[in-house]
Amino acid sequence: MVNIEARQSELVDYYLEAKCWVEGSPFVQEVESQKRVVSEHSITETAFLREYAWVVLNSGFREAVVRKHFDYISLSFCDWESAEEIAENRDVCVRCASSVFGHRGKLQAIAETASLIAKNGFRWLEECLEVDALSTLESLRFIGGVTKWHLAKNIGLDVAKPDRHLVRLASRFGYPDVHVMCRDIHEQCGDLVSVADLILWRFEERTSALKSRKQDIRN
Repeated sequence: MVNIEARQSELVDYYLEAKCWVEGSPFVQEVESQKRVVSEHSITETAFLREYAWVVLNSGFREAVVRKHFDYISLSFCDWESAEEIAENRDVCVRCASSVFGHRGKLQAIAETASLIAKNGFRWLEECLEVDALSTLESLRFIGGVTKWHLAKNIGLDVAKPDRHLVRLASRFGYPDVHVMCRDIHEQCGDLVSVADLILWRFEERTSALKSRKQDIRN
């Protein structure tokens, strides 16, 4: 019992350090955005298409690379305003976006999902999400066991994403998985699970990048 309490105390101290860092950085806006999307309890067709595309494109790529081109890709896909419009112009959308993003398979997957929503209606997708959100998300192309949590978090579910940064952190503090670790933070600090995830991920991602740059300089 003492070991569990010590582990929780160490984790909370580390989390509060990470939270302080994030709140003093431009990334604090990401935290506020995450709070808003959870509180709204609903998502529009446009927002879903945008978040789905963001998660698909980021899988296996550095976030900075995707962020650099995402505005252009969004424009190529009609700014995500209508699944029907994307479906009707899917070849043009993919061809235009491929000029800045070379993974055509991912671009085609985005167009395919838009076509699926256009065919069945966004209300159909909403009903599927209400029944079983994670299974529904995982049924979409390029959404797997890890990315389903990423997309779920981005569309407003209060969950954590077990990416490599957080998996490593959970192991470091003796937790069996990321979900248990972030739930502990929620219980100890009161922050949303998805907010705890975001704060820890951004802090780990930034500090690990800084360490890598310092190592390159030394070498």
